[in-house]
Amino acid sequence: MERVTPALTRPPGPKPRPLLGLFREFRRQPADFLERAARQYGDLVFLPLGPQNIYLASHPDLIQEILVARQSQFKKSRMLERARVLLGQGLLTSEGKMHLRQRRLVQPAFHRDRLVSYTAVMVACAAQCRERWQSSVENTMDLAVEMARLTLAIVARTLFSANVDSQADEIGTALTEVFKMFEFTLLPYSEWIEKLPLPPIRRFHRARALLDSIIYRLIADRRAAGARDTGDLLSMLIAAQDEDGGIMTDQQVRDEALTLFVAGHETTAVALTWAWYLLSQNPQAETLFHAELERVLAGRLPTFEDLPRLRYTECVFAETLRLYPPAWGIGRRALADFAIAGYTIPAGSIVAMSPWVVHRDSRWFPEPLKFLPERWLAEDTSRPKFSFFPFGGGARVCIGERFALTEGVLLLATLGQRWRFRLESGQRVETRPLITLRTRYGMRMTAVAIPQR
Repeated sequence: MERVTPALTRPPGPKPRPLLGLFREFRRQPADFLERAARQYGDLVFLPLGPQNIYLASHPDLIQEILVARQSQFKKSRMLERARVLLGQGLLTSEGKMHLRQRRLVQPAFHRDRLVSYTAVMVACAAQCRERWQSSVENTMDLAVEMARLTLAIVARTLFSANVDSQADEIGTALTEVFKMFEFTLLPYSEWIEKLPLPPIRRFHRARALLDSIIYRLIADRRAAGARDTGDLLSMLIAAQDEDGGIMTDQQVRDEALTLFVAGHETTAVALTWAWYLLSQNPQAETLFHAELERVLAGRLPTFEDLPRLRYTECVFAETLRLYPPAWGIGRRALADFAIAGYTIPAGSIVAMSPWVVHRDSRWFPEPLKFLPERWLAEDTSRPKFSFFPFGGGARVCIGERFALTEGVLLLATLGQRWRFRLESGQRVETRPLITLRTRYGMRMTAVAIPQR
């Protein structure tokens, strides 16, 4: 019998159904589906989802090979290819030289000196939020909505020097419609379906028009004030020049601004929502968290200089990103046939990598389902680098990683000085993995005031 070369065989995986393959099972609960597949079939799994073949890579070494060592052999996956309908050619969706150019232009907005100036705005917005709760008669609220409103105010003020508080609810509704559309883009043949005048398609176009009107108004106001760098992202983009002296068009500025406007608050809001939930369910961790705030801050507001001393708070945020990574799935499309782990992945296939799956693997994290912030207090040199990758990796690692980590710690500290949260009776807690790992039913919690000395 002729021996089959391993590089020509297909990785193991669940048996698909006719026509749609495993798409129905995947769509019901995508993150859980991927986790079950990895646990049952191994570190490289074949998953036919309708007309698209997916290869799920779940070992840190494979992920490092794809995202770093051989990143030039891949481009963005289907979801972000389709995201161009909203984001245009922004950092998330652009490729090749265009991506490198845009990243060079945007990168200075996240340098340390600018980050220091942003922290004062972060803390001020959080302090304003906690005082608003203090004056509220009803202290039971949807923390998912509250965190989105707070991080939206922060990204608007830090990156755009704008106040969009009066439009926060409209923007929140628009973003929900946009994210539903991203879920729709995963459907087989959605490129054709989206051309039909269906109600969800019309709602998406209205949501995009609202977001566009806000961003283009900000651009027009800034251009009218003169093309100079005033310290925020928007003015920097308008003033930026290429090596050849070229500047960004309004469309290019819009694409970058909208990308960071959407991504810059959504992921942190999602992480903070899950952080308050996890603290409410783990009394020992919650006690240590509040004790650190009292010891380090003694009632005053946190500053950038406090970050190294808020070590346990940082660990709370890291452990939240481990258990509930906002960017729960990452995909890359193979540009050519690609050999890995003894198999050949055909050109055009998508390689999926899921922080949700890897972060919950007991090989890298003992007792993986437990919320244990202390696991981050000391560096674990035995753990592979890509066993924890909430911000991706390689040339396309999230440009706002330091911004998000700083914001997460400072907001937890500022709000946690005054409040602890208790899950409302009857509140169902489930994930809704869209483009980020949102909560399916919101997160209704009661804010309990902490006595002030």
